[in-house]
Amino acid sequence: MEVPAELAAGEESSALPAAAALPSESQPTPAKPVQITVVTAQELKTIKGDVSATLVRVEYNGAILGDSSKTDVLPDGTANYNFMTSFECNPDGPNSLADVAQKPVLLTVIEVLQKEKKQKEKTVPLGQAVVDLLPLLQGQCSFKVSAPLYAVPPSPLESLHPEAKGGLEVTVCTEEPLLSAAQLSNGNLLSVTLEAAYSVPEAFLPSGPPHNYMACLQVPAAGEEFPLLFKNGILKLAGEKEPFPRPKKWSLANIMAPGALNIPESFIVGGPYEDEDGELNKREDREFRIQAESMKRIVWDMEKRCYLDPAAVVTLQKRITQCQYWPVEVCRMTVAPASKGKTSEADKGDEDKQIFFHGVAYINMEPLLCPGVKQIRGAFRVFTYQDNKVFEKTKCQHSVFRDLRTQLHLTKEGPWTPGISTSLSKAFPSKTQKEDKEKITKDKDSNRRMSSVPKIRLSDASLEAENITNLSLEEQPYVEAGTFLMMEIKLDKALVPRRLREDLTRRVEQMIPPRPPLPPRTDGAKKAVEDYHNRVTSIAVSILSECRELFGKQLPDGGATDPQTLEEQKRQLNFELNKSGKYFAFKEQLKYAVVKIVREKYQKTTAFETQEEFQAFLSELYVYLMDQMHVALNQLLFEEAALPVPVLRMTEEQLWLFAREAEVNKDYELASVYHQKRLDQDQRNIQHWLDYGAFRLLLEETTKAQECFRQALSLDPHHIQSLLLCGVVAVMLQHYAEAEIFFESACCLEPSSIVAWTLSGLFYELQNNNIQAEMAFREAKKLLKAQLAKEGEGGKRQISATSVRSPSPDPGGSAERVPEAVEPALAFAALKEGATAPASAPKAGESSAKQVHPDGQSSTSRDGQPAAPSPVSGLSRLPCTIFMKTVEFLMKFNAIQFVHMALAHELLSFQGGPSCAYYLALARTCLLKEDFSKCQECLREAVRIDPVNPNVWAQKGHLCYLKRDFGEAKECYERTISFVEDAADVHFVYLRLGSIYLEEKEFGRAKQTYLLACKNSASCLTWLGVGIACYRLEEMVDAEDALTEANTLNNTNAEVWGYLALICLQGGRQREAEQCYKYTLKLGLRNDSLLREIHAAQQRFGFGNPAF
Repeated sequence: MEVPAELAAGEESSALPAAAALPSESQPTPAKPVQITVVTAQELKTIKGDVSATLVRVEYNGAILGDSSKTDVLPDGTANYNFMTSFECNPDGPNSLADVAQKPVLLTVIEVLQKEKKQKEKTVPLGQAVVDLLPLLQGQCSFKVSAPLYAVPPSPLESLHPEAKGGLEVTVCTEEPLLSAAQLSNGNLLSVTLEAAYSVPEAFLPSGPPHNYMACLQVPAAGEEFPLLFKNGILKLAGEKEPFPRPKKWSLANIMAPGALNIPESFIVGGPYEDEDGELNKREDREFRIQAESMKRIVWDMEKRCYLDPAAVVTLQKRITQCQYWPVEVCRMTVAPASKGKTSEADKGDEDKQIFFHGVAYINMEPLLCPGVKQIRGAFRVFTYQDNKVFEKTKCQHSVFRDLRTQLHLTKEGPWTPGISTSLSKAFPSKTQKEDKEKITKDKDSNRRMSSVPKIRLSDASLEAENITNLSLEEQPYVEAGTFLMMEIKLDKALVPRRLREDLTRRVEQMIPPRPPLPPRTDGAKKAVEDYHNRVTSIAVSILSECRELFGKQLPDGGATDPQTLEEQKRQLNFELNKSGKYFAFKEQLKYAVVKIVREKYQKTTAFETQEEFQAFLSELYVYLMDQMHVALNQLLFEEAALPVPVLRMTEEQLWLFAREAEVNKDYELASVYHQKRLDQDQRNIQHWLDYGAFRLLLEETTKAQECFRQALSLDPHHIQSLLLCGVVAVMLQHYAEAEIFFESACCLEPSSIVAWTLSGLFYELQNNNIQAEMAFREAKKLLKAQLAKEGEGGKRQISATSVRSPSPDPGGSAERVPEAVEPALAFAALKEGATAPASAPKAGESSAKQVHPDGQSSTSRDGQPAAPSPVSGLSRLPCTIFMKTVEFLMKFNAIQFVHMALAHELLSFQGGPSCAYYLALARTCLLKEDFSKCQECLREAVRIDPVNPNVWAQKGHLCYLKRDFGEAKECYERTISFVEDAADVHFVYLRLGSIYLEEKEFGRAKQTYLLACKNSASCLTWLGVGIACYRLEEMVDAEDALTEANTLNNTNAEVWGYLALICLQGGRQREAEQCYKYTLKLGLRNDSLLREIHAAQQRFGFGNPAF
């Protein structure tokens, strides 16, 4: 806080209000009066018990606004002043908006002593209080406060407790707001708090000449920069730490009551080191910080405020953008003793000396440009001030202390020594004050006679030589001592506002085309058939009633009616029904039920493309309706209905497993079929759409993946995974504006999501927005630290061995998965019951050359391109960094571009080198790109770091398998399944190890391996492996059971039909052998060796081929 030049020694120069004011060039505005009313004083007798009469003096900005009349103190210690005064707030005058922000109203309660005979009344200051005017800059026109009244320290002869305090009830009001609507919305308030300097050099001693410890920060404004000067730091020796919370202090020098220096409702609260924004906030710095806080230090605890008008806010933001580091200079200056004589020649020579212990700390202001950030607080290291280094880092060309030397006129006084204003000095003069006044006058005269270079009295050379004097470039006292400043820079409003959650949600919804909610289809077809049955039954009852009315007397008692009579009755019934209109009514009753069956059962809602297709559908529909009519009539006549054919209901987890197997075998057409079947089961399941989008990303079909992710987002606009994946594909498609909205929405909707913040950081880094990238990473690290602390050290970090299940969404974003009935597969066992195969099986492109289960004769995985690595390979332990957590999420959805970005950060984040998890993730990406040499290098390092990790050996086995080094792959897989803990992708380890055993004709071990796979997660491929092994072992019953189960799970696998044909040939079942062989050819068996084996068996047994 600045003090006018007229004040006594120790007050700050009147040139410094500009340091707190950041004005812009604007049109002059009229002055606005600020009215101050002191209503009452309370508990005055707690300060002094025998006080009888008082008055109150109101001061502002170094000027006395007025004294109240003498008022008697009531017995309860209350004095009713009702004193009103005012001052004018003029933007261009002495009481500017900057003064309102920084300077409080000073209230002094003065005791009026009883006058003796022929003497004037004596006055003694009793207590002081301050009123903060900040609410006037926050849009308020009036406010009322109860300001604590702090006692003025008494003379040694008086018995007064210095901690005693009363209170003043004060009202402040203005006729109109001090700030216009534009200033209030676009302006800002900057407050800078300098707490303390810790771990100061050993040369800082309390003995010797008095010193003044100062710091200064330049704040940019429109057109120029203004300094904020902190003076009178207190040097404290080693002892107890500074308490938390503790009050912040005004930068006032005319305060007689020390307690009045405390800013009301403003405290330094501290906090964990790791949450700070500055330096020395790492875990390894904690011990040093704790030790330094209890050692020798310099304490200010002072707050400076700056009102920023709209132009100054723009300048501030621009300055931070141009240079992120701001210098805070520190120094120690010797206080010049009060001198009555004129300035000597020696004094003039002192002015050319260097500033002692001139240091600088660099404050990183970039966080203030991040959305929603309003505060920076932390520890900042202090370095020796060197012009070239300061300019290189901050673009500041000269020291602020050298510019302010004319304003740093220091005299001998202790820090925080209570001073008094000019008016109080007149009321209560003392010898010391008179000497100080004389010195100020003489110093002013001396300054006029001297050049513009300021006079700074330095300490005596002999005393200073014992310590550290002028600093050379080689001396680094602050660096050697490890000195650091604790500072806080705070804005009333963020420079970059954060978007509101509602705005983000609305913008995302605008990007998703509106879709009506899908109608629930649970048992839709079943309900339609039931309605048809009920309608047929109702019509049949009506027709029977009509027959009884027409032919009731003609019916024989117990005999049968001859055909000619029945035909005549039928003709007559039709005639009566048509004549009465009942036939048309019955037809209309059936019409709606038939329409429902067409829509719900056959999913036909659009026109047919050709007439042939239409006729074929009518024939199929007619047959079905006739069958269902017979079912309904049989139920009506109380006949026992036929047993229904069992329907296989595959769960969505099974379909997901089958799709993953097809992806591993690079049978992408079949994988697409399974993904679409999952969607047919439940199109409102978000996870189904996400998995389908991940499959499209695997095929590098980014546009189709985007459609899937947006469809998922349309089902739930608040689903975090959908938002993140939409952002990822938007980046891949170079739609950066959309990507930013998606990532910001995810962070806003789920602020505790580590992956969301990390992906946002990666995106901002891709946009070269390093400020927001760093803030996002920092938030993610903070969340991860809190999560790890909650879980506790040493907690179990194991993932499920059954990793082949579909990845589940994050908490809060999960979608229910209700298994629905799927189209039944054609089981081989149905052939024994006389069932026929479906007319058209899905042409899913079964590729035996790509499967992972070759037998000894077919080599089903040896020809064709090698299969892709398992996309579900994972880490055996939960990731413990934000980037590995993000990699784990991205790998589930094949977002390789962001995976590489996250891994690059992971590589830089380790001081002792990358982890095993890093090498595993990098190896997986290399396998997807078939970069085998790079993958081998990564796995070599992973084995070196963690040789007992089953996932490492599983990945190495996949690499060797794809390189067709089956011997090495076999060893790796056998080691993998020997661990107590299963690998993450153990399902594919079983499949590939079993195929190697079949190739090497170790059929017993192959059977055991495939059975383990069936136990873990059964599929068509696992049961096919069991069936092949049993067939080679001539265990025909087990082989047929296994192959029948495989056929039930997937009736489009040609290899399953081929081995079933061999079993039927061995068993002499000609019809079944021919049917199996027919579907083997129809589905396109590509295993030539198996096809030759079937032909040879057909020749040997003489049947099985219809061509015979």
